[in-house]
Amino acid sequence: MTDTCGDGRERRSAVKREAITEAALRVFLREGYARASVDAIAADAGVSKRTIYNHFEDKQQLFLTIVTQSSATLAADHAEATARHLASATDARTALVGFEDEWLSPLGRRADHTALVRLLIGEATHFPEAARAWSDSGSERVVASLAAHLRGLADRGLLEITEGGEEAAAGHYLALVRGPANSRSFFGALPLTDGERIATVRSGVDAFLRIHGPGRGR
Repeated sequence: MTDTCGDGRERRSAVKREAITEAALRVFLREGYARASVDAIAADAGVSKRTIYNHFEDKQQLFLTIVTQSSATLAADHAEATARHLASATDARTALVGFEDEWLSPLGRRADHTALVRLLIGEATHFPEAARAWSDSGSERVVASLAAHLRGLADRGLLEITEGGEEAAAGHYLALVRGPANSRSFFGALPLTDGERIATVRSGVDAFLRIHGPGRGR
């Protein structure tokens, strides 16, 4: 006989856990980590404090969970966008510009994650575990996915990357293309206009291609 009661309890527990993490993200982004209280999170989620502590040991564990989940989701989104633009590209510049323009647009990366990154930057000194969770769950996966597709472009003769140098090339790309956009917009706090975004992306991609364009290593 199927334990339908048990299945129902698990579903209800999962729904409550999701409600808690969604509420916590809203409260953390609104109040900051230090000022956010478990009481406020419980009120926003529509649950009791006891329910929160049934799912999470403390506020720190809840914050780490949010950072890990958000970073993993962003990394998955990034991998899909990277594959869509670069997996079968025949022109490196067109593909790289299109990819980054989409990623930095309002319809690209998640606004709540960029807001979370801004919060993490402010909290990193006091809460290094959160910064490590962001790196392990998100940024390292972003680099790995991008590096794999840059390797594919190089194997098709569209880029010049030494064997085993794809991760370094991914670092160059992020520094030259995404870095200036993040700096100018304060990680999305001051959104760029369409013209500013595309100009920044094209300039960065052209700088990247001056290093890794076909024939540059010869």
